[in-house]
Amino acid sequence: MHIVSAETFSSWKEKQILKGGDNRSLNLLIDSLGGLSNKELNLIKVKLEKNVKLKISLDLLESFWDKYLYSSTPIQYLSGFSYWRDLKLEVSNKVLIPRPETELIIELITGKFNNKEKATFVDLGTGSGAISIALALGNPNWNGIATDIDKKALKIAARNFTNNSNQNNLKFYNGNWWDPLENFKGEIDLAVANPPYIPKNTYEELPIGVKNFEPKKALFGGEDGLDHIREIVQNAPLYLKEKAWMLIENHFDQGARVKQLFLKNRFTNVEVLKDFSGIGRFTIGRYK
Repeated sequence: MHIVSAETFSSWKEKQILKGGDNRSLNLLIDSLGGLSNKELNLIKVKLEKNVKLKISLDLLESFWDKYLYSSTPIQYLSGFSYWRDLKLEVSNKVLIPRPETELIIELITGKFNNKEKATFVDLGTGSGAISIALALGNPNWNGIATDIDKKALKIAARNFTNNSNQNNLKFYNGNWWDPLENFKGEIDLAVANPPYIPKNTYEELPIGVKNFEPKKALFGGEDGLDHIREIVQNAPLYLKEKAWMLIENHFDQGARVKQLFLKNRFTNVEVLKDFSGIGRFTIGRYK
């Protein structure tokens, strides 16, 4: 434990911001690596705390901030974890950093299912496990399946479930999209996917912090961004029960095309739902 005066800490913080970056990113770094929450930072700001307790020294914290500024390495990768909803998730450059807009998936599903007693759900391409873990924790009576093509990503997801839960209602399967689910054909009540959907032209223009560090295979969706979404939607009828729901996160301008894919593959009640920014981010439909 490293203890410094609140005055020393505040002047150190001002010095870091003068180098570049923004307060939100610096606060995330201080929380992630220094162990100082936003609530504690606010107490320092209003002078209710005289001393500050940190997990690491200010010099070491500064070296991480410098690395963030000069290399654009995401803070979540520097610290090794990310906050998402009420979860603290291990992350590495093998998995996508879970985004705030993806949190809405959990609310949308809860709205459709109305606390259904029993259900079997699958999270295709689970990455860090964020979606599947949130669904499993929020619905202890549901049985969850999480798939991922990357074995290292799947190990991270499994550790995240263990670290955030004492439940056993989520299983992990290695393979591409539906491929590991031969034994679950016609048994799935709900399928969720946040697949790679970035089109080629957009991928080339992504910020350095995303393009240089986050896994390409978790972002790049081919020429028009729809390669993986097509595969998921076209194969879904083999695995879904009648009246099962499927929800897919898509790029901001893909909603109309993804809706047509759903309709062509015998989905009904198809809607494109908006995210926090009013963008058609999620396509949901019911199988027949």
